[in-house]
Amino acid sequence: MKRSAWRYLWTAQDIRRKLLITLLILAIYRFMAHVPVPGVNREAIAAILEGGGAGTTLVGLLDLLSGGTVSNFSVLAMGVYPYITAQIILQLLVPIIPALQKKMEDDPREGRKWQERWTIILAVPMAALQAIGQINIFNSLAGVPILDNFGFSAGTILPSITVIASMTAGTMFAIWLGELISEFGVRNQGLSIIIFAGIVAQIPANLLSLLSDEQTRWFILVFMLVLIALIVFAIVFVQQGRRNVPVMYPGRRVGNRMSMPVKGTLPLMVNMAGMIPIIFAQSLLTFPAIIASFFVNSSIEWVSNMAVTVQNAFGGQGSFYWIMYFVMVVAFTFFYTDILFAQQNYGENLKRVGAQIPGVSRGAPTQRYLTRVLRRITLPGALFLGIVAIMPFLLGLILPFGQNSRLLLVSSAGLLIVVGVVRDLFFNIEAELKLHGYDDALLIR
Repeated sequence: MKRSAWRYLWTAQDIRRKLLITLLILAIYRFMAHVPVPGVNREAIAAILEGGGAGTTLVGLLDLLSGGTVSNFSVLAMGVYPYITAQIILQLLVPIIPALQKKMEDDPREGRKWQERWTIILAVPMAALQAIGQINIFNSLAGVPILDNFGFSAGTILPSITVIASMTAGTMFAIWLGELISEFGVRNQGLSIIIFAGIVAQIPANLLSLLSDEQTRWFILVFMLVLIALIVFAIVFVQQGRRNVPVMYPGRRVGNRMSMPVKGTLPLMVNMAGMIPIIFAQSLLTFPAIIASFFVNSSIEWVSNMAVTVQNAFGGQGSFYWIMYFVMVVAFTFFYTDILFAQQNYGENLKRVGAQIPGVSRGAPTQRYLTRVLRRITLPGALFLGIVAIMPFLLGLILPFGQNSRLLLVSSAGLLIVVGVVRDLFFNIEAELKLHGYDDALLIR
């Protein structure tokens, strides 16, 4: 009798402990998400969120990356975004600097440890800079200071340093919670689950905001439910896409006889990068607006005007922003896929076990062949990610409520992250069940 191993999910003691630890850490994170920075003007932030326009969209994107903490402007208002930015910088530097690339190729394990250590170190100054930039952005969007006594004049230096230190510490605390989840909870998914929890926590409030309009609320609700169902189906369909490359494995010697070669397949995913390109693209697109916020109040007129122009261009609305968003998602999909695939080095691994792709030489030619195949099948996956990312803009062209609906942010980029995390979580737990002997192939009563 075929029975599912998932019925042992709660009875398997080790797995139950990991799930409980993950839930406990998420509860701590959500509690800290409601601890505000001392002296913050919440009315000014609420006015930005309810005002519409570029400011609302930009704050909504920052809120998505921070896991829903920007709307409260808590000590975790930056979430794990500085860590993601630091990770992007290092991953961009590795292919450019030969010494770093050699370090990663000679000893991948030590290379990953080096990269993780310097990502944490680089995240500290990135968090401090973003704290200053985020406050300046909110000040310019609100028109009034969101924090009293913040600045670098004679009487405000100490309060400003205190605020920056508390927000930086909050970011490092969020990163630490994510590392705890990866180590003691659900393996290797800590930061993704932190972002996932923040997105899911916003869904009830977004639904209530949709239902506030009595005239169109049921039409919008039905439309959004249908749209979400279609997007989820498309995401799962694309994420499960594979290209099976035929591989011949050498026969095994059994006594004095040699068995025949075994024909197998090497599955290549249509979207190996998953949800990472969405997060990367949003991280980089918000960075110019943060840098421009330092120069908005410049005494030099042309510098101030240029800073305002950059803030408007990267503020979350307008064709330029969405075109750049689409291009960067597609580009990052190819970039991240190439990095992941190069690190796995299938050419050398297949050569080491004596396997060969029919008609392709072993070693480097095999790696080049697989890279060409992967790039071809990555193209539809990259275009799909780009279309999903700019879904609010596309709907805003045909529907009056499309681009301004906060739920659309969840049902496009946010929903892609949610589905990706749930999918990875499902396979992770299933692997844990099989590792502990709870295989769902055939469990006899």
